Amino acid sequence: MRQVKKPLCCFLLVSLPLGIFFLCLWPLKPYHVVDVKYGMPAIAENLLQHGLWETSDKYAHISFKVKEIVAGLLPKNDCTCDKVEPVLNLPFARHLFHQVSVHQFQQVFKEAEREELKKKREQEYQHFLERSHSPADMMIIAKANSPLEYPVQGLQVRPLKTIVIPGLSLQAPSRKLYQVNVTASLGTFDVAAEVDEVTVDGAGQMHLSLSSAQVDNLNRQLQFITYTNTIFNPNTADTVQLETDGHQAFFVIKIRHATIPKLYSSGDQSGYNISALVTIATKTFLRYDKLRELISSIRRFYPTVTIVIADDGSNPQKIEGPFVEQYFMPFGKGWFAGRNLAISQVTTKYLLWVDDDFIFTSNTKVEKLVDILEKTTLDLVGGAVREKTGFVTTFRHQISVERGGEDGDCLHTRMGHYHVLQGFPNCVVTDGVVNFFLARTDKVQRVGFDPRLTRVAHSEFFIDGLGILHVGSCDDVTVDHASKIKLPWSKADENEKTYKEFRYPKSSEANIQLKHGLFYSKNRFKCMVKN
Repeated sequence: MRQVKKPLCCFLLVSLPLGIFFLCLWPLKPYHVVDVKYGMPAIAENLLQHGLWETSDKYAHISFKVKEIVAGLLPKNDCTCDKVEPVLNLPFARHLFHQVSVHQFQQVFKEAEREELKKKREQEYQHFLERSHSPADMMIIAKANSPLEYPVQGLQVRPLKTIVIPGLSLQAPSRKLYQVNVTASLGTFDVAAEVDEVTVDGAGQMHLSLSSAQVDNLNRQLQFITYTNTIFNPNTADTVQLETDGHQAFFVIKIRHATIPKLYSSGDQSGYNISALVTIATKTFLRYDKLRELISSIRRFYPTVTIVIADDGSNPQKIEGPFVEQYFMPFGKGWFAGRNLAISQVTTKYLLWVDDDFIFTSNTKVEKLVDILEKTTLDLVGGAVREKTGFVTTFRHQISVERGGEDGDCLHTRMGHYHVLQGFPNCVVTDGVVNFFLARTDKVQRVGFDPRLTRVAHSEFFIDGLGILHVGSCDDVTVDHASKIKLPWSKADENEKTYKEFRYPKSSEANIQLKHGLFYSKNRFKCMVKN
């Protein structure tokens, strides 16, 4: 037998104990590979394994009768857009009532490309769900008669920071030994103080066990439990499992950065300083006569309010004047692209959107709109547009989305509002308003305007903002619409001809196809019912 060299023996004697030592320490490391996707814990399946009609074996022998009028209101996840014909075909019905139209968005695409597009859309939709959902969205049901007390909602920790978990307690009948376990997946537990006659195992780890023969001592120790987030993800939540003999409970700790406020200066004068609070934004295209008339009308009432203009005309004309900012774009860049540019330059708390052919009057009281946003939770409030004929438009719309299956969701839009705004009898809460509105700048910038919508678009902004914008509408703050009547003997200049070619194309089919395509691929809608 060959003799082992002395250096090799020394190496083995040193390395083997070190190797065993590190192997023992390795399980203490909480994570090896971190999955940054939002995953739903398996408990969701246990809690919701039975549907409404397929009950568990425990209740299988109990008969029931479905109350159809209520059951019909429940979501079915299989929506359709159907055109309901009126029961009575009255004369002139088309002129007296709003007509219902139904659009199937998949028809925008050729049949050969629909399936592939649907797969890509579904993939993007799953990515969206992973980004927008967390365990905090999961339904957790607290079992009845549990001896455990715990925070149900509202617990939050900043990333990689530590908090004390309030409200933990055990209310159990008399026994020889009381024990409570807590388990997390994105953080570790510890105790801020040690209580006599309480055994604590697992401090600094994701699983903590406490036991004691005295329930009061155990409950006192529970008041000192801390949670430390150990994995950086600033928009997620940890689901904590709390258990004792034969009982389990779950609660959520949200992991969030503190919200950074975005504050605005409103000046020192008493009342509402409109010049410091509001910027007026508009988009123009070749209609410089209308734009100058708008600015002139604004200056009669608000001489120092900043006006931001986005201009995508050819051979643009410079608009001179104090407190006027004009930004030039490539020719014909488009309606929503211009709106994006205009609002990107607003630095005041609120922006007032107007079309370039509006005219301010004594009824265009911006202060009233500011008062509403200052005193309510609304993010955007529209006024009314008065035509030369005397007709007033508010364009109030209710927008809703009905959940569908793999083919997509159903979009419903109809004219109307929900309720009157308390304290403002001329104002209502709705989802969409006319092109004359005051809004919180940061909220409008958050929603944005899709620059692919180049010509005719408006409702699309409010559809994108559904769930983000809280919208109102008031009919006692009006702006006039410049006359569109052209005298027979007046001649149209080149700018006017070019404007009409872009604004009113001979065929609007391409624009409709574009809108429907975006609804389908971007918003995951399969159809729309509109009236």
